[in-house]
Amino acid sequence: MDPWRRKVSGIIAQVALLLLVSSGTVVADMCDSVMVTHLPPSSFRSSSQLSNSHSPGFAKLNRRDGAGGWSPVSSDRYQWLELDLGDRTRITSVATQGRYGSSDWLTAYLLMFSDTGHNWRQYRQEDSIGMFSGNTNADSVVQHKLQQTVIARYLRIIPQDWNNNGRIGLRIEAYGCPYNSDVVGFSGQSSLLFRLSPKPTMVKQSISLNFKTLKNSGTLLHADGHSGHSITLELEKGNLLLHLQTDKSPSSRHSVSLGSLLDDQHWHHFVVEHQSTHLNFTVDKSMQWVQIPSKFSHWDHDQISVGADLVHGLQRSAQPSRNFHGCLENVIYNGLNLVYLAQQSDQRVTVQGNVTFSCLEPVSVAVTFSGPHSLLSLPWTMESASAASSVGLQFRTWDREGLLLTFDLPKQGGVVWIYLSRARLCLKLFQSGKTQQDLTAGSSLSDGQWHRMELLSRRGHVTLTVDGEEAASAYNTLITIAKGTHLYFGGCPIVDGAEGCRNPFSSFRGCMHSLVVNDQPVDLVMVQERLLGNYSQLQIDMCGITDRCSPSHCEHGASCSQSWSTFHCNCSGSGYSGATCHSSIHEQSCEAYKHKGNTSGFYYIDVDGSGPIKPQLVYCNMTEEKTWMVIEHNNTELTRVRGSPSKKQHSAHFEYTSEDELLAAVISQSEHCEQEVAYYCKMSRLFNTQDGFPHSWWVGGTTGEQVQTYWGGAQPGSQQCACGVLNKCLDPRHQCNCDADHADWSNDSGLLTYKESLPVRSLVLRDINRPGSESAYRVGPLRCHGDKNIWNAAFFDKETSYLHFPTFHGELSADISFLFKTTSSSGVFLENLGIKDFIRIELSSANEVLFSFDVGNGPLGVRVKTDAPLNDNRWHRIRAERNIKEASLHVDELPAATREAPADGHIHLQLNSQLFIGGTASRQKGFRGCVRALQMNGLTLDLEARAKMTPGVEAGCPGHCTSYGSLCQHQGRCVEQPSNFYCDCSTSAYTGAFCDREVSASFKSSTSITYSFQGSEDRPLNHSAHFSGPSDLSLTAEHVHVSFRTVQAPALLLFVSSIHRGHLVLLLNRQSKVEVVYRLDSSRVSEVLRSRVGNLANGNLHSLTLNRDRDRVTLQIDQNMVEHFNLTSDVEFHSLQSIILGKVQDTTELDPELARVASAGVTGCLSSVLFNTISPLKAALLHPDTSPTTVSGPLVQSRCGSPSGGSPAAETTHTLSGQSGSVEMGQPLVNTVKKDSALIGGVIALVIFVTLSASAIIARFLYRRKWMCRSEDAKTVKPDDCPELPFSSHNSQSTGSSENQKEYFI
Repeated sequence: MDPWRRKVSGIIAQVALLLLVSSGTVVADMCDSVMVTHLPPSSFRSSSQLSNSHSPGFAKLNRRDGAGGWSPVSSDRYQWLELDLGDRTRITSVATQGRYGSSDWLTAYLLMFSDTGHNWRQYRQEDSIGMFSGNTNADSVVQHKLQQTVIARYLRIIPQDWNNNGRIGLRIEAYGCPYNSDVVGFSGQSSLLFRLSPKPTMVKQSISLNFKTLKNSGTLLHADGHSGHSITLELEKGNLLLHLQTDKSPSSRHSVSLGSLLDDQHWHHFVVEHQSTHLNFTVDKSMQWVQIPSKFSHWDHDQISVGADLVHGLQRSAQPSRNFHGCLENVIYNGLNLVYLAQQSDQRVTVQGNVTFSCLEPVSVAVTFSGPHSLLSLPWTMESASAASSVGLQFRTWDREGLLLTFDLPKQGGVVWIYLSRARLCLKLFQSGKTQQDLTAGSSLSDGQWHRMELLSRRGHVTLTVDGEEAASAYNTLITIAKGTHLYFGGCPIVDGAEGCRNPFSSFRGCMHSLVVNDQPVDLVMVQERLLGNYSQLQIDMCGITDRCSPSHCEHGASCSQSWSTFHCNCSGSGYSGATCHSSIHEQSCEAYKHKGNTSGFYYIDVDGSGPIKPQLVYCNMTEEKTWMVIEHNNTELTRVRGSPSKKQHSAHFEYTSEDELLAAVISQSEHCEQEVAYYCKMSRLFNTQDGFPHSWWVGGTTGEQVQTYWGGAQPGSQQCACGVLNKCLDPRHQCNCDADHADWSNDSGLLTYKESLPVRSLVLRDINRPGSESAYRVGPLRCHGDKNIWNAAFFDKETSYLHFPTFHGELSADISFLFKTTSSSGVFLENLGIKDFIRIELSSANEVLFSFDVGNGPLGVRVKTDAPLNDNRWHRIRAERNIKEASLHVDELPAATREAPADGHIHLQLNSQLFIGGTASRQKGFRGCVRALQMNGLTLDLEARAKMTPGVEAGCPGHCTSYGSLCQHQGRCVEQPSNFYCDCSTSAYTGAFCDREVSASFKSSTSITYSFQGSEDRPLNHSAHFSGPSDLSLTAEHVHVSFRTVQAPALLLFVSSIHRGHLVLLLNRQSKVEVVYRLDSSRVSEVLRSRVGNLANGNLHSLTLNRDRDRVTLQIDQNMVEHFNLTSDVEFHSLQSIILGKVQDTTELDPELARVASAGVTGCLSSVLFNTISPLKAALLHPDTSPTTVSGPLVQSRCGSPSGGSPAAETTHTLSGQSGSVEMGQPLVNTVKKDSALIGGVIALVIFVTLSASAIIARFLYRRKWMCRSEDAKTVKPDDCPELPFSSHNSQSTGSSENQKEYFI
């Protein structure tokens, strides 16, 4: 062929190759020719044959020659049939038949492939299914289309199961097409250098190639240019690394890793494609999207080195061993076939060293120990008189423990064990009558890499070597192995009493090759053919090791570790749990934490559950009826703005403590969000300009791109402030107070409530440089309440009603959580079907929930049974998860039920129908009741929206108090709301979201609180403060509770008076015991009931509960036994007048002893005071303006009911064992209470103002010091530093984390 035609043919072949690589799907569809039918008999081999007429050459599909197919001598799993296709071939499917006219056929088999007839590789589907289903009779054809095409020359079928009434019988066909490629081989000392001149036209920046090697390290490709930009592709311990670098500095290097165990002498495919700011990095079937810096956006390479790391033809690495030793195929750089150029001796190519355009592979026969009963037995053939004995092998494994080799020493009465322990190599030598010898060598030998072990005994010296380095030795020790002794590799025979084999360790699971006995290599092919030694449950001529952590199935950044048969995910510190760290341990909102009974504090919030958004720490304010989620930013303080001639405007940027994804999700799922903004001005306008262009604006929204020209309390785009909306601005001609441009201080403040505009990202102020202009601003934290997801519910009225949604996609991981309540004993909550696969959760009985599914391994189910019935019309929570390792089911707080996934089974859940909620596609076994907060893989399904358009299903579901009413404590009452509930604390002495926060105060001897019944029915009372009654209120029973802490005795705890000079008194007497004084009838003498419990004035907190029912009285102090008393006077307490805490002002009608106690009051603390449904202390402290209370003397609100005494509430930090920073589900990181220090702040400000006014020098010093603390443009304002400003840096909507004492002087 002349050069011109040769060149044209090469171009055509190159184009065909590119089309082949880029159009794999089209090729696969066209690639279905028969590949076995025309093969000669010499292309067939087998482990054995029953007779000549059963030889492998007769194993062709639909042929009846000979005995009608192949059958081996014996039917076991060690038999095989091998096909030589002549050349490397693309194989797309295989088909099998049984032996014609017989009862012999396979029901299951393994498919192996190879390029050389050695080093076989098992074909697997879905990375785990290795077994193919066979035939059901002798004549029907069963064909399997391969999910991933195989490129190989040799095929091998290994029978796994066959007809019980026959034997192994097989006819076979393979379908595919020829495979052509450009191959180059490197010796480790050779390379190809390509000069890219002129540079190829780049349609898409990409590199692709195939490679195979036995070496675990080496550089495959390096491309660089004069600009300093370079790309390097190299193997490092069997992993493929891609390095991007823009210059020679180490800091400019960006590396990506993918794949593992790539040194297995099998072909692996690599592709890297550059797309915008990402790299699409693919190794075999693993793909990774990698975001890269913009500096890597353009590849500018002048030359490419293949097989070595060269720069301008010189070795860049100081280690020539870093060169690649193996074969490359179809090396394509930006559409340019580099191997083809080298084959054509292109002038741009420089060949260095011994480069061949073929793949010459060394024969390396490995053996796989796959189970606990795998072993290899070899005889020792040397005479025992030999001066030296040695055994060597190479192994790779993931197991940290396992027996590598053991053999008996019959002449020495001993035994040798070589084994792995804690991933180190150990030798144990036991000899009768001698001290046991133990040697240890190496470390981290369970890393999946090949390691070489050698045992050498010579002249009384035993040496154990690992990876070529002598690691351990024993002197004056001799190992003499007698001829005929068996060497057992991997384990011991199952038969008891096997000569010379005892295994006190676990069996080895992994691969071995290069076995050497006394410097003689062991021919493992002879072992396979039963010509040497013996073996059991081995896979010979292949290494079946699998990296179960590449790609890792551990989610959310959890680390993966593995053994030979499984993997483990370490979820510590990730915020997730489960076998694959899929399910979040945190709640999705503050409201969810609240309804688990938690109080205010910092919590980790995971807004999308198992989704990609990480848990983040936020403050949850649960002190009000609404539950607020508070997200801070970097500057919530009041900030002073001072103009500068060099700057035309002031810009402030706000960085939030939560990431953008969380902010967007929180705002979206909340019912209401707000952010306070305040602008304090003196001749500094907000919006008003003559040309209409505003002086100020702010940028908001979750994307930070929305420019806004309105202020708090106004409409978007209005250029208004709150005063403009209310028509209350200082100047009616303007829409903001600051736009009036007054020389005195004024302000505009309000709440931004349009969620689409939140949060505030930046603020720009322009009117700041005029003479006399001064201003300050404050942008508060983002506050949101109302979780729309947690209350999203639907009510299913009929068994035939259901909601349908798009198909659920949870192929590898699926988590489903929801709440339900019902009175029915059974029903299907949800169902989604595929062709064969399905997933379903149902209430199978009143006491059982069933989670069932099928991913191709047959139906499996996980059940949770409960002692109490679940159809009690109360909310119950279900959490189900299925991943490739296990399925689990949680019901309420019961222990989870789990079921492991089948080993070596299907792992993908493939669904294609609609998702049915509340019923099934057959409209049978439907659910009747309510389903709420349904989330699937972190996404909330909008049940209410779908229910509004579906007959038979109602949106929403009332009746929350039946489930959550128990959260209301201390006589609080649960009140229903359409999509929520709250605790009414009006009849409780406590306050807070759950009536769980005590109301207490410190008393001095002059302190007195009087709650008056007289005329209380005519006063405007706050319903939550107390229950009032008419002035002629009479009682035949009382319930009284008081908690106290004091060292005073006697002391008055509580005094209840009536119009008719009757009274009820609780006091401590001189003996520090409680006395109850009843005088229900003024005409009778007081009755005194004395408790036997003493020492109550000891400064500790004590609780007193008094109950009277007519003449029967019970009294309990703390946890002591209840004391019983009887009254002899009237049983009716007539015309109550008042309740007094502390000092009684008027004691004229009391007997002298009681008067002295009453006038002394109490010095100490009172807490949680309740008289029937009236809490006088709560009314005085929390509702002084609306309750019928009078306070005299100092009254200090405190937490005297807590163990810390009357000090302010301290922050409580909850620390957990384990990982630092991790937070247990439902546990606050810092539990705090709301600030409210306005009164104290005002007093402090007044004192500082007076002090600074008296000293001008100090005032000026403080003024300068303050404004120099910040930058020239913006400084934080504090009231003690800036007495001239008529505003404070403290905001009424404080989100602080402590509650200060309040002191009232009335």
